[in-house]
Amino acid sequence: MNAPHQPLADPIHIAKQLADQFALTASERDKAGGNPKAERDLIRQSGLLGLSIPAQYGGQGADWKTIFQTIRTIAQADSSVAHVYGFHHLLIATVQLFSQPEQYGRWFEQTAKENLFWGNTLNPLDRRTAVQRISENEFIFQGDKSFCSGSIDSDILLCSGYNEAGKLLIGVIPTARDGVSFLGDWNNMGQRQTDSGTSHFEQVKIAKDELLLHPGPLSTPYSSLRPLIAQLIFVHLFLGVAEGAFDVAKETVQSQKAWPKSLAENAVNDPFTQKHFAEFYVQLEGVRLLANKAVEILQQAWEIGGHLTAEQRGEVSIAIAAAKIAATNTSLFVTQNIFQVMGARATAAKLNLDRFWRNVRTQTLHDPIDYKYQEVGEWVLTGKVPDPSFYS
Repeated sequence: MNAPHQPLADPIHIAKQLADQFALTASERDKAGGNPKAERDLIRQSGLLGLSIPAQYGGQGADWKTIFQTIRTIAQADSSVAHVYGFHHLLIATVQLFSQPEQYGRWFEQTAKENLFWGNTLNPLDRRTAVQRISENEFIFQGDKSFCSGSIDSDILLCSGYNEAGKLLIGVIPTARDGVSFLGDWNNMGQRQTDSGTSHFEQVKIAKDELLLHPGPLSTPYSSLRPLIAQLIFVHLFLGVAEGAFDVAKETVQSQKAWPKSLAENAVNDPFTQKHFAEFYVQLEGVRLLANKAVEILQQAWEIGGHLTAEQRGEVSIAIAAAKIAATNTSLFVTQNIFQVMGARATAAKLNLDRFWRNVRTQTLHDPIDYKYQEVGEWVLTGKVPDPSFYS
């Protein structure tokens, strides 16, 4: 094993420094789309990619509170970069949950030593990638995979496909492996620099020891924490974007005159403006409290490990679903209504302030929020916790 890295002095401070730097170009890069190569390299150099890797493999072994806070901090400036950075940690957690140390140890050591960035080509809803076994120890992946966030410019890929029996198989391979290519076709209205387009596998060879088979996907209550970590990443993305929009609106209003009909001279003293900001603040504070509660419960479940029960896992699921509902509604509300307090000039195309709303509107559609309401409502009325899936 590698010797543990020296702990980062202050990961949150490092994330804030990165966020401040990303903020300088976030608007223009949003317009341009494409791959944020320079920003990803800055994250590589920062040491933050090793946060979620256990110390015995050369990583930082940070707790989930720290990891989520760095995601949220970066999202305040640039939700696309925060997305691919957050997914990096999700994929590392996936490997921990779906396999054993004797398998993932070498990947983690290499990741920590070389600051490798993990990319996603999992997407279990897209069944176009077929898996064929060609020998006792070798498989072929063939087909396409959509919504592959962070795949371009990654160093390691988490990939998946279905075999003839309909079983989902998940593998870990170098991104540069022969037969792996990316179409670069992500051109959506938001999250424009997440590279969430199509990946193609052309007769890609994957060894048996590169497949996550023990315990495998969602096979135990503990391994089923994976989708809950993904949902909590979304919570912190949405919260971060909303906080970033709030800060822009606050800074803008603090230098504005009040509307001519107002009895106040400055906008900060106008009662209607104050009411709007109170609404923003109260909603954001509610999300922060729910998110913190969810992180605490997840951390407890993570530490229980393989002895986690289905009921304990269900408690985590409900806490995160509640935070996801609040984060979705608040982020959409804040990013839409900041224009109400900033006024018509804030809609200038050069400012590109609609990017906050476009980003959360795009990302909040990852999976239907209606089903989070259903899960929480069913639990409230019957006590039944959600069944594990890749989205709950």
